[in-house]
Amino acid sequence: MSEINVVPYIDVMLVLLIIFMVTAPLLTQGIKVELPKAGAEPIADSSNQMPLILSVDQSGNLFLNVGDNEDKPQSSQTIIDRTRAVLQSQPSTMVLVKADRSVAYGNVVGAMVLLQQGGAKDIGFVTDPLESYPIP
Repeated sequence: MSEINVVPYIDVMLVLLIIFMVTAPLLTQGIKVELPKAGAEPIADSSNQMPLILSVDQSGNLFLNVGDNEDKPQSSQTIIDRTRAVLQSQPSTMVLVKADRSVAYGNVVGAMVLLQQGGAKDIGFVTDPLESYPIP
């Protein structure tokens, strides 16, 4: 009897694994924003749901990681409607704001108001961790 040679299949699987490992971090990038740095503890999320993330770029454009055209600016009403739809179907979804550090405070507050109008009660911020500097 002839046996199946599995070595080529293993090679293909390793190549696929490498491709997924390289592309996975790129998928989370989404909208380019330069996050502020903060030394806060990360929010513990016990659910396995994707958080609802409202991104605010340098120009003040708003992007939502839900629905079609995630990489295109969204209108205020679209953000309210999509936020409401997500929170009605999955009330425990985390809601986060990912704002560029150069965006005016008023624009960030305006983004939070839109999320609240969509039904979000608790809103968190996405930040980069502070670098720890050695003490001389």
